[in-house]
Amino acid sequence: MITPLIIANFKSHMNLSEALDWLSKIKSPQNKTVIVLPPFTLLSFFKTQIQDKKLNLSLGAQNISPFAEGAFTGEINAKQVKEFCDYVLIGHSERRKNFSEEDELLGKKVALALENNLQPIFCVQGKETNVPKGVEIVAYEPIFAIGTGNPDTPENADSVASAIKADRSDLTVLYGGSVKSTNVRIFTEKPNIDGVLVGGASLDPQEFSQIIENA
Repeated sequence: MITPLIIANFKSHMNLSEALDWLSKIKSPQNKTVIVLPPFTLLSFFKTQIQDKKLNLSLGAQNISPFAEGAFTGEINAKQVKEFCDYVLIGHSERRKNFSEEDELLGKKVALALENNLQPIFCVQGKETNVPKGVEIVAYEPIFAIGTGNPDTPENADSVASAIKADRSDLTVLYGGSVKSTNVRIFTEKPNIDGVLVGGASLDPQEFSQIIENA
């Protein structure tokens, strides 16, 4: 089995004191690839802490603007994000639903990420979801499993991952949706699932450490 890729998506959670507590309790993973996606407000802090504590963690952003730098008040663009991290999450179902993000806009985000040497982690809701050119990491996250405590079956998730890889066998395909320490292994042991995207469970450093260990 390949070494799984494990990604923590903190979503719109965590302030500075909570970040300090998380970092004081997380176990630095050994021989595992782990990417942490904190909110924008904590990217600089996490970068410094990861370097100072020599933690075996990589860093990514949860989103980028569909615009380059310029007169776009409130937006955070790919060039700015690249100062702090190497990955960016694009197309999460919560952004598709709550911010009406559709294929054309998501394609613009992917293009800007790639232009600025950010690696997109592109979320899809099924095998029919369009994956833009240049994407190398895809996260399958069925809507019914996000934040519900009801994950997809490992067998179906593996089938979807296989279908996603049908035209591009080089893709890294992750499963996301109610992942926890007690079920992570049954997903990562499937032949077409290369890792997991973890949401709420990643906020608990002990639980996330156990997810990393069990994956």
